[in-house]
Amino acid sequence: MSASAGSGRDDGAAMSRQLRDYETTPFGRLAMAHAASVIGDACLTVALAGSIFFSLKPGAARPKVLLYLLLTVAPFAVVAPIIGPALDRTRGGRRLLVFLSCAGRAVIVYFMAKHLHGLLLFPLAFGALVLSKGESVAKSSLVPTTVSSEQELVEANSRLALISVLASLVGGLPAAAILKLFGGEWSLYLAMLVFAVGAVLSLRIDKARSVAPAERTVERSELAIPSITLGATAMAVLRGAVGFLTFFAAFSLKRSNEGALWYGIVLIASAGGGLLGVVVAPLLRRRVREETILAGSLLAPAIVALFAARSGTRLMLAVAAAALAFGAGGGKLAFDSLLQRDGPDEMRGRAFARFETRFQLVWVLGALIPVALYSVITRRLGFFVLALVLGFAGLSYAGSLRSTRAQARRALPPGPTPPDRPDPAPGSA
Repeated sequence: MSASAGSGRDDGAAMSRQLRDYETTPFGRLAMAHAASVIGDACLTVALAGSIFFSLKPGAARPKVLLYLLLTVAPFAVVAPIIGPALDRTRGGRRLLVFLSCAGRAVIVYFMAKHLHGLLLFPLAFGALVLSKGESVAKSSLVPTTVSSEQELVEANSRLALISVLASLVGGLPAAAILKLFGGEWSLYLAMLVFAVGAVLSLRIDKARSVAPAERTVERSELAIPSITLGATAMAVLRGAVGFLTFFAAFSLKRSNEGALWYGIVLIASAGGGLLGVVVAPLLRRRVREETILAGSLLAPAIVALFAARSGTRLMLAVAAAALAFGAGGGKLAFDSLLQRDGPDEMRGRAFARFETRFQLVWVLGALIPVALYSVITRRLGFFVLALVLGFAGLSYAGSLRSTRAQARRALPPGPTPPDRPDPAPGSA
């Protein structure tokens, strides 16, 4: 008994030391602030969903959801061209933006709780979205400054993706329980507290080690090479599909008067699929190229969606959500790795911010389709359209890669054809 107790204390002490060591690293400080931001966003999303969507009939909910989605487009027009380049050219600007984002959202959600059912809710939600997207850009720009090598950068991306999935669950589940028991206002108060904690944690983030130079023409051209542009197109389709399925599933379940249980099942299935994708993708990366993972991230959910179109059941809706989340999680890590492999080092922060902004815009456009056409798109039709788009995109991406490689080989001078770039050895991904 005493030996077992002593072993338990030793394990606890070891975990405590590991956590303290993690907190002292630049990446650890960034990860903790990012986790708080994601938890707060999850609480905010649950509160808005309960107030705007789930409490209303489908016909009444649609105009409010459409307005909410349209409001989410505008922040990217501010974030992409202004904040990204400015952050790369200041050492402390990225940390300051993370702090202002969390502190500003803490204030905004407090007033949202006071005006949850009033007209002021939407301007406040717009402000919260602007700050959330600004924090996302700052985080993407900060990640390369917290690691010392490309190998560490790939691992850092994987860890942050895993943290995002887990933090969404950590924030969403308690917020949903509070929403059910006490109302959306108290879910917003919980978000306020979490954002305040995130603001404090953001002050511990290290400043960038260096300031990036102004963007040059040659660097812009390096971002336009086929491997990056084709990969970005494939990733954009994947993110648009996620936006489509998110609101397609919500309206489909609401139209068939399903209880909260099935909403929860679909949410958990999606979170589980995303978590699995984040875990599996780095393992696959040790054996296959990024392009192969990205193509598979499109084709695998397409096959599942095709089977879902045949049955159209609630269970297949959850399975399709899990499959798409699995593909989106793995595809995002594959694209990040591809961009790190072929993109210019000097523009790494700006490149991540630029592409992430585009992907978020496509997510909104995908989400608008089922909201605008909710009375037209049946469950089977929605699955079939999803399968068709993902399958066509996956096959087109694979075909374009084959064509690009063939053109590159024809452009080589006469002589022995050099072999393809070998895959990295295990552990170097």
